[in-house]
Amino acid sequence: MHDSMPRLRIDKCNRKALLLTKSISIRTKIRIFGTNKKNMGQDVPHFQLEKLPPLREKVETIEILRQTNKSTAALAELKGIAKTIPNQAMLINAIVLQEAKDSSEIENIITTQDELYKALTINKSQISPETKEVVNYRTAIFQGFDLIKKQGFLRANDIVLIQQALIDNNAGIRSVPGTVLKNDTTGEIVYTPPQQKAEILDLLSNFIHHFNLQDDLSPLINLAILHYQFESIHPFYDGNGRTGRILNILYLILNDLIDVPILYLSSYIIANKPEYYRLLNRTNRYGQWEEWILFMLKAVEYTSKDTITKITNIKDQLDSTIIQVQEKAPKIYRKDLVELLFEQPYSKIEFLVNKLGVERKAASRYLRELEHIGVVESQKIGRETLYINKALIEILKH
Repeated sequence: MHDSMPRLRIDKCNRKALLLTKSISIRTKIRIFGTNKKNMGQDVPHFQLEKLPPLREKVETIEILRQTNKSTAALAELKGIAKTIPNQAMLINAIVLQEAKDSSEIENIITTQDELYKALTINKSQISPETKEVVNYRTAIFQGFDLIKKQGFLRANDIVLIQQALIDNNAGIRSVPGTVLKNDTTGEIVYTPPQQKAEILDLLSNFIHHFNLQDDLSPLINLAILHYQFESIHPFYDGNGRTGRILNILYLILNDLIDVPILYLSSYIIANKPEYYRLLNRTNRYGQWEEWILFMLKAVEYTSKDTITKITNIKDQLDSTIIQVQEKAPKIYRKDLVELLFEQPYSKIEFLVNKLGVERKAASRYLRELEHIGVVESQKIGRETLYINKALIEILKH
């Protein structure tokens, strides 16, 4: 439905939009069109976007409240399990990168896990445009996380900064009317987001007020409402979907439902992509909230349980690796050395020098010994040698 799917190329002179079309379901494609004479002359359907909040009776049905309890319990369990990992950076680095990959994949920006880790450890000028976009997504997540921890709230300008880091341009909030979303096959206009910049800014102000608001509505119900609203405002020329998915995790952190950015809904959205867009459209057309909110609540429950499994497997593998190094290479064993291999699954000498405070010669010896006992595998890339924690990579793939 929204620009969470299409990628937009902006003409720097007139900002007329060219769309790279992407499939949102088996049968349907949507295209965004920027301002041009043909579009401005069309009679486009406009679904008036109401300000928040919606009526409570529409968003607190019995079914919604039941699912809220399940999702809240799963998320609370995840928060507790995450605290059992001694080095939180291990979780953040691994899971944030997986989310960056999955969220970008929703936009048909495809890269591999191997390419991503290499992009973070070797010369970044050598990476593909697709991988660069995913790395930008990771940067944007950390930028938002830092803002939330520092301020305890978000401003509309902060959302713009997050989107700029994500897209790597400063086109900012849409200021040229004419953007519509079309069925690429039939030419039917599916959705017309707010057109005038003043209206977009007004709706964003209303959105950010409710994003920061603390009231008695379950934060998980409000998460679903806020995600719908942001996607419907569609404030940017590009990156609305990815920005919206970053805002989801920041909202959970802001409301103390989770401490660090380790829960993401992108994998669930990928698995249920046609339904995701169908429900966005349905909510917009008919103002029926229940199915949409249930979808998002189930996404929280499912991804919480999936992340719990992943964290448990990471912790078990960490404990197993510690024992392996203690038994087979006791002379080089250091707990922080083993943890570094989980914090940086693609490691190199420089990382050990900086993190452990050892000389390069010692760092090189540690890594060679770890490879000898089967903890890591080396891979030569140009002049750089990377040491890969294969066991961890296998966990992160699933």
